[in-house]
Amino acid sequence: MSSYGGVIISDQWLQSQFTQVELRSLISKFNSVKNQNGKVMAGDLPPLMVKLKAFRDMYSEEDIRGTLSGLGSNFSDEIDFESFLKAYLNLQGQTTAKLGGSKNSSSFLKATTTTLLHTISESERASYVAHINSYLGDDPFLKQYLPLDPATNDLFNLAKDGVLLCKLINVAVPGTIDERAINTKRVLNPWERNENHTLCLNSAKAIGCTVVNIGTQDLIEGRPHLVLGLISQIIKIQLLADLNLKKTPQLVELVEDSNDVEELLSLPPEKVLLKWMNFHLQKAGYKKPVSNFSSDVKDGEAYAYLLNVLAPEHCNPATLDAKPNERAKLVLDHAERMNCKRYLSPKDILEGSSNLNLAFVAQIFHERNGLTTDSKKISFAEMMTDDVQTSREERCFRLWINSLGIATYVNNVFEDVRNGWILLEVLDKVSPGSVNWKQASKPPIKMPFRKVENCNQVVKIGKQLKFSLVNVAGNDIVQGNKKLILAFLWQLMRFNILQLLRNLRSHSQGKEMTDADILNWANNKVKSTGRTSRMESFKVQTD
Repeated sequence: MSSYGGVIISDQWLQSQFTQVELRSLISKFNSVKNQNGKVMAGDLPPLMVKLKAFRDMYSEEDIRGTLSGLGSNFSDEIDFESFLKAYLNLQGQTTAKLGGSKNSSSFLKATTTTLLHTISESERASYVAHINSYLGDDPFLKQYLPLDPATNDLFNLAKDGVLLCKLINVAVPGTIDERAINTKRVLNPWERNENHTLCLNSAKAIGCTVVNIGTQDLIEGRPHLVLGLISQIIKIQLLADLNLKKTPQLVELVEDSNDVEELLSLPPEKVLLKWMNFHLQKAGYKKPVSNFSSDVKDGEAYAYLLNVLAPEHCNPATLDAKPNERAKLVLDHAERMNCKRYLSPKDILEGSSNLNLAFVAQIFHERNGLTTDSKKISFAEMMTDDVQTSREERCFRLWINSLGIATYVNNVFEDVRNGWILLEVLDKVSPGSVNWKQASKPPIKMPFRKVENCNQVVKIGKQLKFSLVNVAGNDIVQGNKKLILAFLWQLMRFNILQLLRNLRSHSQGKEMTDADILNWANNKVKSTGRTSRMESFKVQTD
């Protein structure tokens, strides 16, 4: 968990160019070359910088020495950390220029010391601001700040308190955050702001966002590229939420027979959306399969075919014969007549903006998916859905696993754990060093016995951790036995929670945390919101 304190630089602009993770790494490298007097000389920089990941494949030590000489560096002079960062930015700017820079984006926080650093798309910012204004405009707390103006930094300033991001997560996946836990005063102190961002980052991980290299301090500073990157992921999760058989059983039409349903269940939502798009394109007679939401849709032709088959009543015969620029305009006019929200402009289609094109296709899916109303097929899909209790437990364990920050994201617990790899990742996270990775097989796994080997190791480690696994074998997990998978996951999550409670002893002068301590903390948090309800115990109350 990130702490509020971080590496502080007196130059605010310089501070804004790095995440806290980057600063901590760089100051560690800088300190490692201090001499016996605790000083770093300019001559120490070339051998240090050539080892940094950003430069080691681009420059030799002599190249770096020549660059620093050109900046007027005297290698016999002492250098401080801020001067080191400025030299780093200059070299990074040259690296970006050498690689050709970044096209079609607007640079934020520009300065003469660097060519191009973190950039964001103005189109994306405008689209996400419109999304926020639409979905959070009636929120009791946020409506005093909305609508936001996409032409200003209103979005990034409002995000600094963490309330906006927490609320947006709840729009994407309702119920993720108990809103009583969000600090929503008009003016927050640093600790309350940090609590909001810690809650936001943990919840974002749980719903599937990648938050590597983002700390609470970075969000408190409202760093544009990090805030917008996180918002884009949250909105993407919201737009793709219905792309599964449980929410949209009509998706069963995308597969030929029941044998393919298992494959459909295991696909991430983005792949399901592509599969849906290609299903309709094939019906429309479009010959080229679409494999991405950037280069494959840049000419607008695939969109024209897709919309013609989904909404022929709004079809314009001139669309297919028009030039790409004009075709993109006609496509968006067609979509607007279908009441689809505009997440992109004709320019975004032509430039292949993957995030905005994905959002556009997802909106088309929500408005008109064009799938079967065949009651037999839908009944078959609905038969596969779990009962309410099992669904609730699956969601609970899915959110918990994703909150751990493992490399693989879980879309469906019962399907995704069957090859054993995700369970091994979780075990290694909660009990470091317990997994023998030399005996593990990483997906994709074609040979069934490799999956069994993975799951056998999972069961073996579980027994070493004193789990109750009587008559449980690796093959039970491979076969997708829900009862046994839930039993294993419950014990694994309990093990992790008990570890967390033991770690809390360091914050209570070694005092063992009891149920009474936890209840007291929870009741105080509820009381601070003005509520009068209390929990007396963790036992189930019966009449």
